[in-house]
Amino acid sequence: MRDLRQARSMIGMAIKDCRALAGMMDFEVFAEEVFGFHVQQSAEKAMKAWLALLGSEYPLTHDLSILLRFLTEAGQDVEQYWDLVEFNAFAVQFRYESFGSPDEPLNRVDALNTVHRLVEHVRNLVDTGSE
Repeated sequence: MRDLRQARSMIGMAIKDCRALAGMMDFEVFAEEVFGFHVQQSAEKAMKAWLALLGSEYPLTHDLSILLRFLTEAGQDVEQYWDLVEFNAFAVQFRYESFGSPDEPLNRVDALNTVHRLVEHVRNLVDTGSE
């Protein structure tokens, strides 16, 4: 059964995380772990909102690949969001340990654009009450 109230709550939180990301583009001010955590959180909450809107139960997980599989199984086109899976480690692992010095820093512009597209897509679905 669709849970529009839960979907609205989750997408509202995802929007807040996404807005915070827009202010975190300076890697000298915001560490990769902080930025990556908010990308992961925004994506996770948006995907769970989408699943709630569809009436699909979702597992208590931070793993974006699992949530994307649930959405795929529900008949949703999620192909453009698979790149967000690279942020899985930021949900737990990099909250408690350093990301270190990566050879290449995160591409914050691409990450922000992708998670923003996801959040806006789900927000539009929630606003119209559709799937």
